[in-house]
Amino acid sequence: MPETNTEFSETETIFRMLSSVPEPQRTILGASAVRIGGGVVAAMADDPTDYWSKALGFGFGSPVDDALVGQIVDRYRSVGVRSATIQIAPQKLPADWHAIAARHGLRAGGSWVRLEGPVDVAETPTRGLRVGPVPRAELAEWARVVFVGFGMPPEDLAPMMLAAVAADDAHAFAAWDGDELVAGACLMVFGEVAHLAGAATLPGHRGRGAQSALIAARAAAAKEAGAERLFAETGKPESPGDNSSLTNMERAGMRVLYERVNWKWTDTDAHPGLTG
Repeated sequence: MPETNTEFSETETIFRMLSSVPEPQRTILGASAVRIGGGVVAAMADDPTDYWSKALGFGFGSPVDDALVGQIVDRYRSVGVRSATIQIAPQKLPADWHAIAARHGLRAGGSWVRLEGPVDVAETPTRGLRVGPVPRAELAEWARVVFVGFGMPPEDLAPMMLAAVAADDAHAFAAWDGDELVAGACLMVFGEVAHLAGAATLPGHRGRGAQSALIAARAAAAKEAGAERLFAETGKPESPGDNSSLTNMERAGMRVLYERVNWKWTDTDAHPGLTG
């Protein structure tokens, strides 16, 4: 029986987003995505958030080794990225990983948790919000709200999200307070698995149940599309209960598969005062 690639849905979602950035934003941001060694190297040379340059999904098609990390780093240098994050499932790290990391100037940053769960999620009530799919006419506002909710500038990033959800296997959901769109989330369906991505609520409307309701709505859509499992990821909180996204996903029946360290790379040739 083939091994389950627990990184697949996130990897494909990131590839979709970075490879579909339209012009002129593609040039403005220096955005690209390529497949290397069974994973994806997503790059954004002029990222206003220091978030989108990330390499992930490795170890399921071919082993993680020094040569692979060298390829990843070389790719980032070739497209002008000066700092990036390499994310590898812990069970795929080789025995000599710390030596490899040191050789390439990687340092351990914070951790994310990877989650898996069923598509059968009970609907949850909100406090005065309406939740459902986003009409085409409101997609631009939806993308804006998602990035504002994340604290990211929407001007050049929103077109990336709009392009990513243009395909039939991508679905945009939102929560409205009356006619005002106040929270947004994305669902990507890849056959039997689906990915919960990009959920954010405007600051003034948090604590009203939007995120839990958006999980349930996306789970129902994933099931209708034929998916059997949901996957997601979020930051590991410093203390239990500090991350409401994690709390909401676990309440919906998702379970933590593992914690994954963010290995940070900085181009010390471009920044000679920095070390790994």
